[in-house]
Amino acid sequence: MQELIPLNKLQLSDNNVRKTHNQEADEQLSHDIEARGLLQNLIVTKAKKRGHFDVIAGGRRLRAMTMIVERGAWEADRAVPCMLLVASDEQIAETSLAENFQRLAMTPAEECRAFQHFISQDEDTREVARRFGVTRRFVEGRLRLASLAEPIFEALASGEMSLEMAKAYASTDQHAVQLRVYEQAKYYGDNPDYVRRQIANGSVRGNDPLALLVGEDAYTAAGGRIERDLFTAASEDRWTDLETLQQLAAAKLEGEAARLLEETGLGTIWPVASTSSWQAARDLGLNRVSLPPAPLSEEATARIGEIEERIEAICIELDGIDEESDEAQALNEEYDRLDEEMQDLSNPTAELPDEWKAEVGRFLIVTTKGEMVLEADYFSEKHLRMERDEDGKVTGGSFEEPSGSNRAPAKPSAPEATGPGGKAYSARLFDELAVQRRNILSASLLSDPGLALDYAIFALADGLLHSYDNRGTTIRAPRPQDPVLDSTVPKGMADEIIAGAYDALDKAWGEHKGVVERFMAFRELDDEAKGAWIAYTVATSIEAKMGYASGYNPIHAQLGQLLEIEPAAMWRPTAQNYFDRINKGSILELLKDVGGAELSTRYAASKKTEISESCEKLFAGEVIVEDAIKERALAWVPAAMRFDTETPQTSEPGSTQSDDVDHDSEEEPDGFDPNVNDGLGDEYSEDTIDADENEIISA
Repeated sequence: MQELIPLNKLQLSDNNVRKTHNQEADEQLSHDIEARGLLQNLIVTKAKKRGHFDVIAGGRRLRAMTMIVERGAWEADRAVPCMLLVASDEQIAETSLAENFQRLAMTPAEECRAFQHFISQDEDTREVARRFGVTRRFVEGRLRLASLAEPIFEALASGEMSLEMAKAYASTDQHAVQLRVYEQAKYYGDNPDYVRRQIANGSVRGNDPLALLVGEDAYTAAGGRIERDLFTAASEDRWTDLETLQQLAAAKLEGEAARLLEETGLGTIWPVASTSSWQAARDLGLNRVSLPPAPLSEEATARIGEIEERIEAICIELDGIDEESDEAQALNEEYDRLDEEMQDLSNPTAELPDEWKAEVGRFLIVTTKGEMVLEADYFSEKHLRMERDEDGKVTGGSFEEPSGSNRAPAKPSAPEATGPGGKAYSARLFDELAVQRRNILSASLLSDPGLALDYAIFALADGLLHSYDNRGTTIRAPRPQDPVLDSTVPKGMADEIIAGAYDALDKAWGEHKGVVERFMAFRELDDEAKGAWIAYTVATSIEAKMGYASGYNPIHAQLGQLLEIEPAAMWRPTAQNYFDRINKGSILELLKDVGGAELSTRYAASKKTEISESCEKLFAGEVIVEDAIKERALAWVPAAMRFDTETPQTSEPGSTQSDDVDHDSEEEPDGFDPNVNDGLGDEYSEDTIDADENEIISA
């Protein structure tokens, strides 16, 4: 029911859910109302005092109009439009919340109290969420905040704590854990990430590989508990019963290992509840088994011969054919298929000799997606040596027991693992004491960043000189798992620079026998020597590409930009590292890009091997060509060698050109002169050119 009620008969209701005020915002609103009038009526209910009314929706407008009266612009008894509501206290509070919710945001603490009020009136979270147009998870999150330990909730309500900090504490519903971390955060890390890490200690996330492997149903059926973090995705839930999770994962892995052992006929399948077998192989004292290279079969040798003959025939057929024709395109596609097949045949998959099967094993690990996979590498407790017979066939050779091969995981030793009276601690107690001791060391190391930096650099550097020693930290820079064997990759200037950097490192500290002595000697190095070690270890840890994907990591391009790298200064295309690896059509396209159609067609009739050798000289600047062509050739590198932070605008040789290129144009690139002898295939090189006179000197 609409009524006009004098302003001095209105008062703020106790059921109004908004308890905080913004003086500046109220002042601004008062001037707006004074200028344009009250655009939206107040919602009121009769007060206990006769003739007065409680405002349950519109408290800010009431305060703003009171300011207008105090400024003398309005009379105190000015009538304002109101809607009179007759309802219960619960309905009044609900109306107040609904009216305020979409306006100036209430504080999180006020929202918590309001939602808590309705839940206490036998409302469920789904219904409350539906009424106020929010998600059920939002309501549950505010209710979780409302159940925070009292000191933490008070800090939120008073504004001393941010909403993000409160959400971090609410990632667990255990008040004892909340208060413990609350006290620690005052001294060691007042930020949400620190709080979540401290609370999560002793649990795993819902997207942990073991959690994905076991599954929530099996875990909870075995009594496992899950703490839901209502402010993040379900993958952030914490699985708190690690022992239960690990037992279930181990049982699943052991069952699969037994099945694979029978299927493969190997000596051992080692199940590891981890995404990596590196530490397990080290703890077990295993040796990685290098499989002997497989010889080419008679069938493969014969097929390679057939392919070489056909490739030669294709090159002849391409002579005189329009390179843009369908026939030329079909021949180039056949060439690519045959070249790829020949590469595969030339590198047969290495096979495990039958004599070795009973002596080797493989690791069964868990992927990041929670899937069980059998790693490709073979390991053995023995040293396996391969031998070849007179026909070149690999035999099992001999098996050597490595020195100290009976190594087992070290047990706790005295005096650390013995209690009063000399009685040994249980393994569980010693492990717990070890973790607590580690945490004390970690907390103390926070106060000495310089020592921490020395320790980090030492751990990286010592790992290069003494890879099997334990340095007491997970910090390491192992060599990256390259997609191809480094020994098979053509070497260049960059390899020489890296080797020279290693030779220049100060390694005297690494001659000490013990890790402690090496560490103390390392600390004596000057900053320049330490910097050289950190630069080398980081530089040699860089991965070639993103795992098995075909793309590069974008951060490498950014590093290249920051270093202002010009790849052409360290790498030039040669027959071995590039031209022999692409088809003839692609080479001709590249020649067209660099020197125009005349340069490309001049060598269309040549064999691919001849073109590769000629291109190697051209792109190294060792032939007589027009200056503009030479400049383009010396600057060219394929897109795969550049460090572009954006998608390259130029295309690779042989790729489709952009639509705005005039393919019919006969104009040559800037600086191209068809009458200039390019020197490809000639016996002349720049060694026989007088640079000053630009004349060919007679040999």
